[in-house]
Amino acid sequence: MRNELTCIICPMGCGICVETENKEIISITGNTCKRGEEYARSEFINPVRVITTTVRTHSGKIIPVKTDKAVPKKCILECMKKINKIRPNNNSFKIGDVLLENILDTGVNVIVTAPCDI
Repeated sequence: MRNELTCIICPMGCGICVETENKEIISITGNTCKRGEEYARSEFINPVRVITTTVRTHSGKIIPVKTDKAVPKKCILECMKKINKIRPNNNSFKIGDVLLENILDTGVNVIVTAPCDI
């Protein structure tokens, strides 16, 4: 099976082709650097994403947040359900404040990405 993807590791945006057979990688072509090959392998075996979104505070103000590390792509919907339930009621938030620890037992925290006073 032929899987095509665009590498997002550097600005070159290489078109990479991952040839597979029986869910095993046979070859990776199209990358111009080793990082592209590593990205393609990772994307095929266990794709992950950083989640960037917003959270509404108890008072109704919206604050930007993100996960501090990437989460498995298959967990994004469940992570968003948890994040959407957060209603912090602190008076102020600093960049890096943790709003939700260890989301879905992934070892990943949801953190504030901009200072905010309520």
